[in-house]
Amino acid sequence: MRRWNGWGDDSFHLELPDNGIDFLRERLGTAEPLPEATLEAVCKQVPKSRIPAHDHVYTDSETRIRHARGQSLPDWLAMRSGEFGVFPDAVALPETSEQVAELLQWARKQDLVVIPYGGGTSVAGHINPADSGKPVLTLSLARMNRMVDLDPESQIATFGAGTPGPLVESQLLAQGYTLGHFPQSFELSTIGGWVASRSSGQQSLRYGRIEQLFAGGRIQTFDGTWDIPTFPASAAGPDPREIVLGSEGRFGIITEVKVRVMPVPDRESFHVLFFPNWEQARSCARRLVQNRTFLSMLRLSNVVETETQLALAGHPRMIGGLEKFLKWRGAGEGKCMMTVGLTGTPLQCRTGLGELKQIARDYDGVYAGTYLGRKWEAKRFTMPYLREALWQGGYVVDTLETATDWDNVDTLMARIEQTLRQGLEADGEPVHVFTHLSHVYSQGCSIYTTYVFRCADSYSETQARWARLKHAASEVIVRNRGTISHQHGVGRDHAPYLPIEKGPVTMMVLRSLSRTLDPDQRLAPGVLLDDQTASEVSNDS
Repeated sequence: MRRWNGWGDDSFHLELPDNGIDFLRERLGTAEPLPEATLEAVCKQVPKSRIPAHDHVYTDSETRIRHARGQSLPDWLAMRSGEFGVFPDAVALPETSEQVAELLQWARKQDLVVIPYGGGTSVAGHINPADSGKPVLTLSLARMNRMVDLDPESQIATFGAGTPGPLVESQLLAQGYTLGHFPQSFELSTIGGWVASRSSGQQSLRYGRIEQLFAGGRIQTFDGTWDIPTFPASAAGPDPREIVLGSEGRFGIITEVKVRVMPVPDRESFHVLFFPNWEQARSCARRLVQNRTFLSMLRLSNVVETETQLALAGHPRMIGGLEKFLKWRGAGEGKCMMTVGLTGTPLQCRTGLGELKQIARDYDGVYAGTYLGRKWEAKRFTMPYLREALWQGGYVVDTLETATDWDNVDTLMARIEQTLRQGLEADGEPVHVFTHLSHVYSQGCSIYTTYVFRCADSYSETQARWARLKHAASEVIVRNRGTISHQHGVGRDHAPYLPIEKGPVTMMVLRSLSRTLDPDQRLAPGVLLDDQTASEVSNDS
């Protein structure tokens, strides 16, 4: 069963190796975990629902608890402490687009706030009810979880928006196809959520981000059904898909998603290389992508992340032997690890590997084969479980991400890391910070930073420390040519920073769309668009 207060399957545990715990203690000190609330205790806190009975609506306490929070660090602290704040009054579980449309009209009649819910994997506060005074209906698409149609000639598949990643791939695989969209949240996140948040899969070099895969679909609005047809290309004005992509539930509820699929590839393998330093590693990554070398994935860890990954990998004897070999080859202290994917026909994979090795040699890269690549592949979707292991040791972990042009990568990454590393100095607390480039483009790349710090003596102080780190790093990002989000979306957490990135005209357009499609502002208020800021702007004008 899925954990009620954390990530994933409650029967699966990812343990920290002993040398990994020692590694963290050396850098952060010994830590103690905070006490946790029980599900039974939280159930007693859930107030009586303010929503009347309905055929597709559930008001029991546990269902409401399980749909009250996502997976951001504030969500994690709320679930672990039992201090949830606001619960949804009810959870709707429709099975068809028509039922979603009927629920929206019912919500309007009952004067309800509606929060669309996919897989509940948001790390930016997308699904948290706010204390608006109105009853809150969380509308889960979990029962709309199957492939509705597959057109093999056009290679377009249609799915219910609540279909999670494993079901997307298994239903396609049975027909010999793949979507190839593999975010780290793949186990739980849904195809509708990928569209709503502009998700990026780990192998975007081959398959593209969700905006390249999204061909059309169906959105239910308060004023009717919005069908977006599938065209290979069109010059007939602005593309309506771009309005839906990244809309995060503010403009309507996505109920069906049409995506461009591909036949299952003949071969796939993952390989690891090491470089003597960051500059050579980053330069090689840029050349590979600008050269259009046939890769499906490229992930580049900086010095500290490389050190951390090897420390947390376990198998100290094997890692020790690898370290000696790399030092002998000139990639000792200061080395950086690159993980790449090769996916396609045998000829494509052989050509890509040969070109990869040839270019890497120009930057003193050391090819380390597929062993570590297979280890990465085996754990590619289980790393979110590491938060549980760290939490039990008394440590808090969170991530943030952005994207920028190549000429700004080193400057922005250094400023983000320095801001986080020094962020708790007033408390006398160190912060362990490391980064990788998770997606690369000809123009630039993403920057994905992880930071770890010790739990404070209370939940409130732990969250206060996170808030200081998050705000400081977010300010650095938007003030230094970075996007506030490359792949996690805006939600509530990033909404205050969006106007800096978008500017007043774009924000006016987005708010106008929201007011037109949702005149009463019932859909996911506070998500994507900071409603307080919008109100202030409206009053000022």
